Formats: sequence, structure tokens, C-alpha cells
Amino acid sequence: MNFEIIGRIDSIEIIAVGKSIHDLARLRKQYGKARWRKLKGIATVRLVDGTIAKAEIHWYEAHGIGKKKLKIKRYLD
Repeated sequence: MNFEIIGRIDSIEIIAVGKSIHDLARLRKQYGKARWRKLKGIATVRLVDGTIAKAEIHWYEAHGIGKKKLKIKRYLD
């Protein structure tokens, strides 16, 4: 991960659940079988160079496993 989330993630929406997730087989193999969801939200992030920006974040999440594979989809500033 080449950024750090500062504060909380707002406007969280579910994008896909279960078999609708294209990477479901990889997630189950890497982290275990669970009810995986793909989510998106808006957060303030600090990049590696110290720049602070507002961005749309996408990630996968499962109960008991937590947030995995966070990535910045686009910058909003």
C-alpha cells in the first residue's frame, strides 16, 4: 500500500458481494473462505511523498478478516 488513510472512510457503498466479485477465488485462497464484499468510500489519504489528498478508495472486506487490498481508484481534489 503506497498511502495511509487519515481519519475515517465516508460514503461507504457495497459494490459487489460473493460470486459477483471477479477476484473471489484469489481472495479465498489467500485469506480464507468467508463472505467477501467489495466496497468503496471517500477518505483523506497521505501519499508516500507526504502529500495529503481526498480520494475514492476501493477494498475487499470479510467478517473476521478485515479490510484487504486497499487501493486508490481516483483523486477527488
